[in-house]
Amino acid sequence: MAQRVYRRKIFQKKRKNIIINLLKISGAILFVFLFIAVILFILNIRDLPRPEKFTEGIIPQSTKIYDREGKVILYEIAGEEKRTLVSLSEIPDYLELAVIAAEDKNFYEHQGLDFTGIFRAILTDLKLRKPIHGGSTITQQLIRSYFLTTKKTLERKTREILLSLELERRYSKDQILGWYLNLIPFGSNLYGVEAASQAFFGKRVSDISLEEAAIIAAIIKTPSYLWPGGTHLDELLGRKDYVLGRMKELNYISEEQEKEAKEKEIKFTLKINPIEAPHFVIYVKSYLEDKYGRDFLNRAGLKVYTTIDIDLQKKAETLIEEGVENLKKYNVHNGALVSIDPKTGEILAMVGSKDWHGESEECSPETNMCKFDPKVNVTLSSRQPGSAFKPFAYAKALQKGFTPKTLIWDLATEFDPNCSPECNQTYGKYDSKCYHPRNYDNKFIGLIDIRTALAQSRNLPSVKVLYLAGLEETLGLAKSLGITTLENGRVYGLSLVLGGGEVRLLEMTKAYSVFANDGIKVPLNFIKKIEDGDGNIIEEIKKGESRILPSQITRQINDILSDNEARAAVFGWNSALYFKDYDVAVKTGTTQFFNDAWAIGYTPSIATGVWIGNNDNSSMTKPGVVLSGPIWHNFMLEALKNYPKEEFKKPEEITTGKLVLDGEILEEPHSILYYVEKKDPQGEIPEDPSTDLQYLNWEYSVNKYFDSF
Repeated sequence: MAQRVYRRKIFQKKRKNIIINLLKISGAILFVFLFIAVILFILNIRDLPRPEKFTEGIIPQSTKIYDREGKVILYEIAGEEKRTLVSLSEIPDYLELAVIAAEDKNFYEHQGLDFTGIFRAILTDLKLRKPIHGGSTITQQLIRSYFLTTKKTLERKTREILLSLELERRYSKDQILGWYLNLIPFGSNLYGVEAASQAFFGKRVSDISLEEAAIIAAIIKTPSYLWPGGTHLDELLGRKDYVLGRMKELNYISEEQEKEAKEKEIKFTLKINPIEAPHFVIYVKSYLEDKYGRDFLNRAGLKVYTTIDIDLQKKAETLIEEGVENLKKYNVHNGALVSIDPKTGEILAMVGSKDWHGESEECSPETNMCKFDPKVNVTLSSRQPGSAFKPFAYAKALQKGFTPKTLIWDLATEFDPNCSPECNQTYGKYDSKCYHPRNYDNKFIGLIDIRTALAQSRNLPSVKVLYLAGLEETLGLAKSLGITTLENGRVYGLSLVLGGGEVRLLEMTKAYSVFANDGIKVPLNFIKKIEDGDGNIIEEIKKGESRILPSQITRQINDILSDNEARAAVFGWNSALYFKDYDVAVKTGTTQFFNDAWAIGYTPSIATGVWIGNNDNSSMTKPGVVLSGPIWHNFMLEALKNYPKEEFKKPEEITTGKLVLDGEILEEPHSILYYVEKKDPQGEIPEDPSTDLQYLNWEYSVNKYFDSF
């Protein structure tokens, strides 16, 4: 008995020792576990992102390029994330509720973690034997989307929980929901509900309907799988109905609203990377990148309000595309248009080719050029302007003292003083060492005044006017008007006035706008203002003006170019250049072999230039007025509806007292060089006119003309 008691005591003592040892081991294990947990906690919180980042304005946003009214986004400059931040007040209540119903129905009750949801997700994952459902709250999704990754690890989950609790402690539910709706991904490079709404429905999020809100909420779950343009549209629409059903269960909407929203057809636009006024946008984008840098534009959230009038822009695009299509029978494959406000220098419309989205046409493997290249902005390309350059020479001549009544002989003339004056008689045969151009009709009409010569675009008188005005002086005027592509006069000679130098449609139209603005030049503007992400204006429209020509000179040019009666003999009374109820000045231009067709015209309110041709410089089969004139006319007719009728101010009548300048017929026939010194036309008659290098050749053509009678 005693031995049994002794053994029991020994056993109890051993058991006690085992329990003590087990407790010691357990304590040590617990200590190690807690120590490791503390270390992991410290390691995790040591470099945790700061929740304050949400309030420090460092959320990347794309830069938006708008039309002049700020109503249409022409283009977004974005990096990896295309985003537009909007306030919670701009987001419809039913979109907020749809997201809460779909993603986190207890959002306003929990403190960042929904333990009921987590437990439910764990049970589901155990059944599926896969870690699919996370039970994450909106707060957790926000933290994960902005700070962390979607990779399921213990470390990431720990950091997510810690940050979620801290975010909920610091900020209100509305702030958290607002950040979530602006940051959540929607597939591709779209982030936030505003970017999603613009891409999927082509409208601002403030304007979406209940059913569209349900679509946005539905996509959040799996953006790539439920992408509206993908192959799972039925699943997307099914989840949309599920979201609406959840909203009804939670009493966010009525049964009637649910039914109506489920039955409505959803119309997707799927404008993921839309671009309006494409050639203009690329022009603006190039400027922005040069000034601000591409990386900055990708994230700065700038709002760029341009000068483009979207209605005029669309009209211009339609007219160019349809017009070129109708002209293909004349071997025409491309066209361009630019329109400018002469008073402000603002570009109102820019069409660089007939179709930005089109395919290249008739490309030559030998030259590597095409008749139509959609991405080339022809308004910025150098092309020969033909007779469209003439007004600059006439303006300079008038400025030097010649008058619209000045008489000039329109006769076959050799202009190279080193060539025999008889060279002008070899019609159709051009000696490369000599220069004797022709009129477009191969006719010469004799004595003509400057007014008629410009209105009817006579070539021979125009070459003489350029000589009288001065080649370098005319080049200087053209450059002061904004033409930047011309070299010195020796490169072109007198052929400059017939379009011998290459110019750009944009610069030519801007130069003509100086005539429209009574001789005053204003800066070219394509941006009205730029705002940063906080709404501060960082750039505004350029202002300032400089007088390039006296008012009298521009009024004389305007009076000539708007005189339908003066040009009717060539263009007809009802040509595309004529407007019955408006005072419109216009000049056309055609290059020698019909490579380029121009029409540039203006009123005091708007200046518009149209170019028709082929990118590879191949010839067309009709002159400029037939090709470019109707397109220019139709655009101006539409544009003028937006402006009050304005008439050009009339020039003063000038009498110099010199018969040849005042349009008086002279008894003794001579060229104008017999009566005037070109440097000072209103001065004394030259004592020895033969000292002028052109005198003998000009006199020869006059004498030859009278000898024929």
